[in-house]
Amino acid sequence: MANFSKSHVPQFSVEVYQNEYLPEGGREVNAIVTVTSTGGGTSGGVPLTGAGASPSSIPGQAPGAAVVVMVDCSGSMDYPPTKMRNARDATAAAIDTLRNGVTFAVVGGTHVAKEVYPGNGRLATADDRTRAEAKDALRKLSAGGGTAIGTWLRLADRLLGTADVPIRHGILLTDGRNEHESPEDLRAALDACAGRFTCDARGVGTDWEVKEVTGIASALLGTADIVADPSGLAADFTQMMENAMGKEIADVALRLWTPVDTKIKFVKQVAPTVEELTDRRTEAGPRAGDYPTGSWGDESRDYHVCVQVPEAGIGREMLAARVSLVLPDPSGGAPQTLSQGLVRAVWTDDMVASTSINPQVAHYTGQAELAQVIQQGLDARKSGDFDGATAKLGRAVQLAGASGNEDTAKLLAKVVDVVDVATGTVRLKAKVADADEMTLETRSTKTVRVKKS
Repeated sequence: MANFSKSHVPQFSVEVYQNEYLPEGGREVNAIVTVTSTGGGTSGGVPLTGAGASPSSIPGQAPGAAVVVMVDCSGSMDYPPTKMRNARDATAAAIDTLRNGVTFAVVGGTHVAKEVYPGNGRLATADDRTRAEAKDALRKLSAGGGTAIGTWLRLADRLLGTADVPIRHGILLTDGRNEHESPEDLRAALDACAGRFTCDARGVGTDWEVKEVTGIASALLGTADIVADPSGLAADFTQMMENAMGKEIADVALRLWTPVDTKIKFVKQVAPTVEELTDRRTEAGPRAGDYPTGSWGDESRDYHVCVQVPEAGIGREMLAARVSLVLPDPSGGAPQTLSQGLVRAVWTDDMVASTSINPQVAHYTGQAELAQVIQQGLDARKSGDFDGATAKLGRAVQLAGASGNEDTAKLLAKVVDVVDVATGTVRLKAKVADADEMTLETRSTKTVRVKKS
């Protein structure tokens, strides 16, 4: 991706929360790494958007961005007919939110991908004229054909690849299952696009596959959600575009360096959502690896790092890992280190010190388990294992209550009757609306931040 001046780089800070004390023979070190980005040009987290916000008129304006909106135009978008109209209106609202100077395109997706605007394999530059032209082109969109999302993503990648900008972003809307290409084709498209642009994915209605949509967002480091009622699309698209316009820096990596005989057991983002990063490591020199974090605006995220260290005697201490935020140099030079923190290990015979679990680590371990048991419970319910579903969803209710995750608790209460939160005693509801079950599954990875003292 393109280079940009240091004046546009936000300030990053890294804070490490851990209990560094291990008992004799202890080998596992856990830490929560809080990464915060501030002052990159989004006016304290409020994105500068819309027709009046031209790059030349805003001090500290965030660097250039390119956005492609992919709209499902398959035959099912005609049932009910209001769905296609809502999708057109939502895309128009998103286009209205584009900042002047941002380049953009609209893709219509069926079993093939079609350029809706501006066409000819290029992007348009947002201003009053192009916004009006794009909205006029949207009026011609009609439903018909199948669904092959990999083709939409590959076209978006080609279009975004023409832009020499640091922020490249996709917005994808679908209402159905990816039935006109194989899962392998979709996976190959995601592998080809990963690291080239980020993408938010939305499922509208209740006829789409949750794991497909969340898988797309996860692979492309974006967000996923359900819009059960198509009339809510315009507000959701506007919010998504505002968030995209608020990004100032892309390609930031979480770099972990470990000493000899020390290895990383896992790395996962734990707030604002749970996202497994362990398998996304790319080697970055001797005993160092990079984990992708995507695009950043003014925001804060938490990561759980688990390190296995060699055994050591009482009184010994060591650096278990060095955590850095790095920005690659597009010309191939040394990456820029934005901030760093240290994970330590100290062996002690003080049992109180060595058995105390850090509150941040305990909280996010529970939040990761919460996401996992919701998925397991819903899968069990679908397969007819009602005892297993009751046990897993009961544990989810218990975890959500203990951690103060009220949003997830409310979603769970639409799928189970809660008898006792503290013990996780629940009964499966006899009838559950598809939208309620899909909302719980789609949002199961959303976490609540720990209250830091």
